[in-house]
Amino acid sequence: MTAPLHQRIRADIEARIRSGEWAPGHRVPFETELVAQYGCARMTVSKAMAGLAEAGLIVRRRRAGSFVAMPRMHAPVLNIPDIQASILARGETYAFRLLSRRVRAARRDAPEDVELAAGGELLELEGVHDAAGRPFALERRLVSLNAAPAMAAADFTSASPGAWLLEHVAWTEAETRISAANADADVARLLALEPATACLIVDRHTWRGPDHVTRVRQIFPGDAYDLVARFGPGA
Repeated sequence: MTAPLHQRIRADIEARIRSGEWAPGHRVPFETELVAQYGCARMTVSKAMAGLAEAGLIVRRRRAGSFVAMPRMHAPVLNIPDIQASILARGETYAFRLLSRRVRAARRDAPEDVELAAGGELLELEGVHDAAGRPFALERRLVSLNAAPAMAAADFTSASPGAWLLEHVAWTEAETRISAANADADVARLLALEPATACLIVDRHTWRGPDHVTRVRQIFPGDAYDLVARFGPGA
């Protein structure tokens, strides 16, 4: 059975956003352009656009048109920048060492896996971010290949997984949790630390509309990273 035309229009636009062809801030064709492209009524296009807006994939602006949604954070006073960009901005050399990479199914006994995979497969990555030739952060990441299918074949020699996602996959919401723990033997070895060294742990989960994109844990030596928020009494 053929899907209604408004659903096909929505699916076409969503596919371009999902693939990264249309990055955050990209202007979606005007409704009049889509009407001409699909040879349909304006109401059909409006219904497709309304669905995309409701899912958080686009932002509709009166007179200006519709745009691929930009990221937003739950706590805007706490901004954790991309590691690669931060290191380069400090004038230090940057490298990402990929330690392991595999595509796997969600573990049935792990609800967070099942939720992230959404019926598809997961890309599991582990690697170390180096700054000036020294370990800066250990990263363990899971990516939904439903949300980012092209990432299965991505090359991380020139860009970290996080930088690749920022460039290719539009996300609309992020949740970040900060904690601290002492490095176990494995973490200490990978970060060239003494066992039980204090570390900062950043856990981040991102979505695109209702769809899960990635879960990542980044572990930093306690003296290598700080979090700064500046705000007024009304914030």
